[in-house]
Amino acid sequence: MTESFTPDPDAPRWSSPASRLPDFPWDLLAAAKAIASDHEDGVVDLSIGTPVDSVPMAVRTALSAASDAPGYPTVHGQPALREAYSQWLERSHGIPDLNPEHVLPTIGSKELVASLPAQLGFGRGSVVVIPELAYPTYVVGVLAAGATAVRADALTALGPDTPSMIWINSPSNPTGRVLGVPHLAKVVDWARRRGVVVASDECYLDLGWEAQPVSILHPDVSHGDHTGLLAVHSLSKRSNLAGYRAGFVSGDPEIIGSLIALRKHLGLIVPTPVQAAATAALSDDGPVVMQKMRYARRRAVLTEAFEEAGFRIGEVEGHSAAGLYLWMSRGEPAMKSVEWLAKRGILVAPGTFYGPAGAKHIRVAFTATDERVAQAAARLTD
Repeated sequence: MTESFTPDPDAPRWSSPASRLPDFPWDLLAAAKAIASDHEDGVVDLSIGTPVDSVPMAVRTALSAASDAPGYPTVHGQPALREAYSQWLERSHGIPDLNPEHVLPTIGSKELVASLPAQLGFGRGSVVVIPELAYPTYVVGVLAAGATAVRADALTALGPDTPSMIWINSPSNPTGRVLGVPHLAKVVDWARRRGVVVASDECYLDLGWEAQPVSILHPDVSHGDHTGLLAVHSLSKRSNLAGYRAGFVSGDPEIIGSLIALRKHLGLIVPTPVQAAATAALSDDGPVVMQKMRYARRRAVLTEAFEEAGFRIGEVEGHSAAGLYLWMSRGEPAMKSVEWLAKRGILVAPGTFYGPAGAKHIRVAFTATDERVAQAAARLTD
């Protein structure tokens, strides 16, 4: 006999994790974007750090050559890709002997940032520390997991309670601040004594300007031991591959193994052609150097123009020292600066997107084309 159940009309229905999340920040710029778009020469959009320059030809060739890929790829990724990643970290960032087995390709870095607390089992009752000024996806990932987010830049601000995980971000989005070896080593040592996972978002590691970024996996920081440490990297910015969704997480062998096991069930797999393209991108530093030179020119033009317009850049020592953004202020509410610029056809992000401490700041991306950057500078200095 089949047993049947009558639904209770008063029983709670499913609750979407999205109900725990704030509004998507850039949706709140619609009014400012409409104003900026009315400019006679069009909008100069400096609000999002999306690449606009061409994908390197060798990467596109590799993508095309691997396009006949009818079978499923593996979650762990191709050995050649993981080996290329490990060689890049050693060659460019002084991290020797990273075992490719301890590398996991991800579908871009944002996917991982938004889901890592949940994938590590940090839900209700867990505390995850995020930077005081932080890319909004950190808090989204914590809230989606049902955990509690605490904003703090200093270990002394955490109080007696031990968190489950600490996010650090160097170079920082939005501030461009680079955390030095003493700071990173102090965080690692503190976390290890307490069994806390440290996840380091290093997506702008190749883009140092006035400071040289250092990975948490560097032996001066980790003491050659990656236990409890995760480093997150991306090819979106360094190689113009935002459209490919190619990222990585590496570090603690046990944690990486756990993530691989879970992601097999979830089907979180980087497509085979993208893996081939990523291998090519990691194997050739030339296009990265050229792209950095482009960004350096655009950064210089915008720095001069915004300072001439009365904005203070790097007013806190170390801000705007790396990454793809200028973090600046005129000492007024962030949205007032956004509106002033929108009337000149320039769209930027208010600092409030990144936390309460950004209330009087704006973030300006220098990822626009040379022509649009020159337009912005002209509008600011006329």
